[in-house]
Amino acid sequence: MSSPLTIHQWIPAAHRGDAVGDNARMLRDLFRRWGHASEIFAMTIDEDMAGEALPWGDSASSAGDVTIYHYGVPSPMSERFGRLPGTRVLHYHNVTPAHFFAPFDAGLARMCQVGREQLAGLADRTDIALGVSSFNVSELQSLGFRNTGVLPIFVDTDRLRNAPGVPALERMLAEPFVNILFVGRIAPNKKIEDHIRLAEHYKRYVDFAYRFIFVGKFDAVPRYYDAIRGLVAEYRMMSDRFWFTGPVPEAELAAYYRHAHAYVSLSEHEGFCVPLIEAMSMDVPVLAYGAAAVPETLGGAGMCFTPKDLEQAAELLGALVYDEALRARVIAGQRKRLSDFSRERLEDRARDVLAQVA
Repeated sequence: MSSPLTIHQWIPAAHRGDAVGDNARMLRDLFRRWGHASEIFAMTIDEDMAGEALPWGDSASSAGDVTIYHYGVPSPMSERFGRLPGTRVLHYHNVTPAHFFAPFDAGLARMCQVGREQLAGLADRTDIALGVSSFNVSELQSLGFRNTGVLPIFVDTDRLRNAPGVPALERMLAEPFVNILFVGRIAPNKKIEDHIRLAEHYKRYVDFAYRFIFVGKFDAVPRYYDAIRGLVAEYRMMSDRFWFTGPVPEAELAAYYRHAHAYVSLSEHEGFCVPLIEAMSMDVPVLAYGAAAVPETLGGAGMCFTPKDLEQAAELLGALVYDEALRARVIAGQRKRLSDFSRERLEDRARDVLAQVA
């Protein structure tokens, strides 16, 4: 390794349990272990993150030999990043296209549009632009970024595998229902309405003893969430078969994974999709619509289908739940795929990137 560097990271907001922030902390710890000075700077910092990130307004935030800017939303950081004297590394986590939000929230749609415009403005002011997937890299290249590469997200799956039990919740999850899990915010690109339609097909053709569980923030796009609840009522489904939990502590998240019979993703836009890695690490068989970066993240594991035929998807879901031989093969494939996201392999990739900027 070359002589020690000062490697700082910028994130717009430091939240506990946020994939971007978790990734930044793991990178920081890695850089420090390699002998470099490294801090994380954020514009907003949650109270329980006070010891993990420093205020972006601190003058030290601009003093890095290398600055890694984790980009996913527009912010004042973009303009200042483009003028930094040191090496500028963009780590692109993706911006959801505005058209997903336009029918439900004009403000969020505009924010996404501005996010794409700001990203394009950094093309000639970035030394290295990294995507968390090849899908993201293709977007960067289409915007004029020249020196590009892939650096996947570091996902701490041990925090789930080693999480303590939650007896009261786990007793409820052990009830005689098939638990079909989704993790992530309730947002239009996630196509939660297709989960409801999938449930209708599953109920009609496979099994009535189902329970769809959605773990994640559901108030980010209120009109969209209202439309989802309205669809449940329109199909005259039992509302207690659809759990919208909101954000949960890690121990509860681990409990939901432990008791899930399958994980389903019907999203139509993902830059990486961390919950796929989490589900695979917890031996939950994955059924996913093959859009955007999802096939790349799965890498042949799980069951990835196109086109979006929800009647066929319900049959595939039933097979994943009840065909023990198929289920075992899928889980074995997922375990093999997880080795590509091992800490050792990702550290090797981070070392290669650092060698380029050193």
